[in-house]
Amino acid sequence: MAMNDITNKDASNQEATNAETIAALTKILEQRKEAEPTSSYVASLYHKGLDAILKKVGEEATETVMAAKDVSHGGDKEKLVYEVADLWFHTMVLLADQGLSADDVLQELARRFGVSGHDEKAARP
Repeated sequence: MAMNDITNKDASNQEATNAETIAALTKILEQRKEAEPTSSYVASLYHKGLDAILKKVGEEATETVMAAKDVSHGGDKEKLVYEVADLWFHTMVLLADQGLSADDVLQELARRFGVSGHDEKAARP
């Protein structure tokens, strides 16, 4: 087997694992909607309502920006990955709260793929 075949197989396996992670997280987030607020962090966020979820998304976005600035000055890239993971997670909580999922976002990204950013922006209502 050629090295390229191994690399492609590993990449394919990683993509499957990534998709499984998103699917499992989506399922858990949906389950937490019905859970008691004291049973989990996510259930407590849902119980507190949209404003609490939005506040967390805003906090995580700010922390992501700060981590990126740190990286641009020689800081730890792993800290940026950690903060982006927090942002993605809380954004997924927001999506689930609104009856959406990561799949909806992925479909939108797929729709935009191959379209000039300038053209896509110009076509917005």
